[in-house]
Amino acid sequence: MLLAKDIHHCIGKRQIVDQISLEVQPGEILAILGPNGAGKSTLFKLLSGEVVCKRGMVSYNQFEVGDLKASELAKIRAVLPQHSQVNFPFTVREVVTLGLHQVKVSRHQAILEEVMEMTQIGKFADKLYHQLSGGEQQRVQLSRVLVQIWENQPYPRYLLLDEPTSSLDIAQQHAVLRIIKKLTTRNIGVVIILHELNLAAQYADKIALLKNGILKKWGTVPEIMDEQLLEMVFDHPVLLIPYPACAAGCFVASAGNISSANQSINQV
Repeated sequence: MLLAKDIHHCIGKRQIVDQISLEVQPGEILAILGPNGAGKSTLFKLLSGEVVCKRGMVSYNQFEVGDLKASELAKIRAVLPQHSQVNFPFTVREVVTLGLHQVKVSRHQAILEEVMEMTQIGKFADKLYHQLSGGEQQRVQLSRVLVQIWENQPYPRYLLLDEPTSSLDIAQQHAVLRIIKKLTTRNIGVVIILHELNLAAQYADKIALLKNGILKKWGTVPEIMDEQLLEMVFDHPVLLIPYPACAAGCFVASAGNISSANQSINQV
């Protein structure tokens, strides 16, 4: 289990994350949602161990993150930040292989091929990374972190993703999230920052709503899909439209787009 208990973080005198407690079980997806400036990325960095919390505790499988060596942490959690840079003329295959740098696996080549096939980047495996589109590069970076925890292990592992669908079109957004959903069957828990409420409603098991560094509510998707709660968090009117195909049983629309939302649903 990935556990955060009463974590608190300030920059100077400015409170960024205030007394947040939550947990992620292997086999589930926790989506972190909130408006710009809510503290999502800081919370993400605290959970990953990139930033040390001023107070509180973050642990992986009952080991505090600060007590784990980099090599030990690499075995149980992989992190995809919002922006990843490649400063050398690496091929796609070489970038993906970087994910295996700190871990020992028994099926090195097989894992690379399996992951690249799943993320649909095998067809340009020998192409230079910088020759790809932004969306293709995003899938390459996702592949890089997937290979790190892809091999089946007897212990739980965790995948942390900061807006992994930001550079993708609609079809690719759903393709990536289906891959992430499938990954949870491999004894892996996922933490993902999303901006799109409907993607979270469709693919997440639980949602954490942040505003001004405060966890307003954390629970299952049906518990979070509440018009008044969402309106309070995002400072904008929200309408929930019944839509059985969505895991939450509804489609989320802003008040300014209700007519177009109804039209879109009718076209599905």
